[in-house]
Amino acid sequence: MSISNLQPQAVWKFFDEITQIPHPSKKEERIVQYLLDFARARNLAFEKDDANNVLIKKKATPGKEQLPTIVLQSHVDMVCEKNKETVFNFEKDAIQTYIDGDWVKTRGTTLGADNGIGVAAQLAILDANNLVHGDIECLFTTEEEVGLNGASALRPGFISGNILINLDTEEEGEFCIGCAGGKNVLGTFTYKEEKAPADCFWFNVEVNKLKGGHSGCEIHKGLGNSVKILARYLWTLAQQTPVFIARIDGGNLSNAIPREASATVGVPFHEKEKAIVCLNILQAEVAEELKNVDIAFSTALESTDAPQYCIDPITAGKLINTLHACPHGVIGMSFDIPGLVETSTNLASVKMVDNHAVLVTTSQRSSSNSLRYNISNTLTALFSLAGASVTLSEGYPGWKPNLDSNILKVSEEVYEKLFGQKPLIRAIHAGLECGLFLEKYPALDMISCGPTILGAHSPEERVQISTVEKWWKFLTELIQQIPAK
Repeated sequence: MSISNLQPQAVWKFFDEITQIPHPSKKEERIVQYLLDFARARNLAFEKDDANNVLIKKKATPGKEQLPTIVLQSHVDMVCEKNKETVFNFEKDAIQTYIDGDWVKTRGTTLGADNGIGVAAQLAILDANNLVHGDIECLFTTEEEVGLNGASALRPGFISGNILINLDTEEEGEFCIGCAGGKNVLGTFTYKEEKAPADCFWFNVEVNKLKGGHSGCEIHKGLGNSVKILARYLWTLAQQTPVFIARIDGGNLSNAIPREASATVGVPFHEKEKAIVCLNILQAEVAEELKNVDIAFSTALESTDAPQYCIDPITAGKLINTLHACPHGVIGMSFDIPGLVETSTNLASVKMVDNHAVLVTTSQRSSSNSLRYNISNTLTALFSLAGASVTLSEGYPGWKPNLDSNILKVSEEVYEKLFGQKPLIRAIHAGLECGLFLEKYPALDMISCGPTILGAHSPEERVQISTVEKWWKFLTELIQQIPAK
């Protein structure tokens, strides 16, 4: 069965079309063109700005012109993560979806329900002719997953409504009214390329089969971090024998907990057994530590030919020490909202780059601006102590909850009337574009909602079919129940 036949078909047919269009961050041209073609085919007014953000407008139902304009908003880019063994090109290939019970999943890659399902709902509303509503503006932003760049570039006056409904929340029955701000700290280690010692046992070591996941929404789960585990192995081994590194690689995205990491390592021939035993011990220890959260975790060690060159031992030592010392995970919990992570940091990736350099990427989040800067400064200090050059991203603001929000009150009333239960009102430890919108449009009244999506930013991403139908019912009722100005 094709997902386009699921209910509500109005949403799923558009989501199915979206999955056929490659739309990685920074390469959204094809999905943007799809949106423009959609608007033209329906004679809807539209506008595109210099950041490729698109606004499509739908006029009020006759007689409802007095109702306030509602802005519906989603981002069009998706996180591109895949399992190592999966052959897939995110710039060319269509996402391979399938239905598993109450879930839509994909085969070995991210699904793009974050935030493609939101985009699909907007298109379904624009396409519908059986809804009664005021003026609607559908805002589609770009490069959300790589720094909220589209929202950051949004110019004043691009949207006109003062009510904004963000469609990027990932738990049906929850309304989000606040989020964390974020910042990235990158450390670059420049090394000298030296001839790799020939009298060494050279091997490839891998850490794999971790779940990975969203570095904000899932940072509290204690999921395994492949870069941290690899660093732990290298550091432990380096306490027993000289260690040479010819290659190191782990993680891909700043907003994803890394699932896989590997390195090409050399130790003196007579220390070969230590390298093997050290990994066996680590495998047993970490498997025990992660048995309740990352049961598939595994490691592998395989001999390889001696490489021609390696990182000079002094820089390699500094890199190993830094990765092992680098904090990862929850730094502090909120005292204002029980159960909410206030501050966290993610050791996201380690990559060998041009000009004999190794780039280490970390990301920090906090609902407190001062604590966000403090944890970023902690990473800056760590990299500086190790002699790495430091680069900081511009970052983005958080969204402070407004419990007196009018759209929140209306949303609660609509939800309780439809389903006989109260929605959960919460803030999240993840970045939403709402904080940036509020900076540019201080009068905005906002909530965020969506269906249930699990495993976002990982190949385990899946969206729950029954919650899409429930969310669609709520969303279409909400836009018809907005009170007059």
